[in-house]
Amino acid sequence: MALADDPVTTLRGAAGPMPADAVAVQGLTKVYRGKSGTKTALAGVDLAVPRGSRFALLGPNGAGKSTLINILAGLVLKTSGTARIWDIDIDRDPRGAKAAIGVVPQELNIDPFFTPRALLELQAGMYGVPKPERRTMEILDAVGLVDKADAYPRTLSGGMRRRLLVAKAMVHSPPVLVLDEPTAGVDVELRQQLWSYVRRLNERGTTVLLTTHYLEEAEELCDRIAIIDRGKVVACEPKETLLARIDAKELTVHLGADIAAVPGALMPFGATLVGPRKLVIHYRPSKGPVGQILAAVQASGLPVVDLSTTESDLEDIFLQLTGAGRTGAA
Repeated sequence: MALADDPVTTLRGAAGPMPADAVAVQGLTKVYRGKSGTKTALAGVDLAVPRGSRFALLGPNGAGKSTLINILAGLVLKTSGTARIWDIDIDRDPRGAKAAIGVVPQELNIDPFFTPRALLELQAGMYGVPKPERRTMEILDAVGLVDKADAYPRTLSGGMRRRLLVAKAMVHSPPVLVLDEPTAGVDVELRQQLWSYVRRLNERGTTVLLTTHYLEEAEELCDRIAIIDRGKVVACEPKETLLARIDAKELTVHLGADIAAVPGALMPFGATLVGPRKLVIHYRPSKGPVGQILAAVQASGLPVVDLSTTESDLEDIFLQLTGAGRTGAA
């Protein structure tokens, strides 16, 4: 499948300036005021999404992610601070800022009277995309909806409607694509198809900003991750740097024969016998190389049949930074 022209040059022109950050917010604050009092959804957020990155924004329910995205999309008015999309200030040039971003919302807000083909054509017209430059069938193909191009949304499954929202956000080839829980209710095969298309868009210059409940999805897809909690950014780093925060690994030694106790050579490493044929050793890579442990395993004369290691993952970091009592990212 052929992709359309680079969205970066579509907006700015081939010789136009290229901002270092596709999205940049400084001191962004949002306070909701009501009869029962005030609630601070964002408390002076500073965040930069590098141009061309695949950026994950994670956090517990109510952390402020949706508020931030809705401010960028022009759906919520900020209380204070600044926000720029593709170096366009959302207050000074709201129309230009909206042209630079495509947002896939969490809510399934699809007009039931428009087929997918008509809906994408209408959306493209609203963004001023000339008919010869529209990519309606290409986009429908990318999200697996070509055979539903002329069906009415009421006949589509929840996963199909979710994919149609993704298609809507792509019609004007925005240089910044925001995916707010895009794969909720989408099966594994179609999820992989969607991410394959998103990767290709990213390779051609589209910056991707993602929120997701699936932490493993963010870990696999994104190269930079920010974690927001209670309206504040608690981490914003390259993925590898963030994952290195937890200095802990687990080595499992699988044995070919039963043993009754931990060999003396492995006692200094805190080895634990888990069943008669499995030893588990927790260690900190920064404190010493795993080679010392492997040498001790060899010296013990154990009948080793396999070794496996487990590293810290994004979920470990997430729980450490936001509190183990509040699981999941929303």
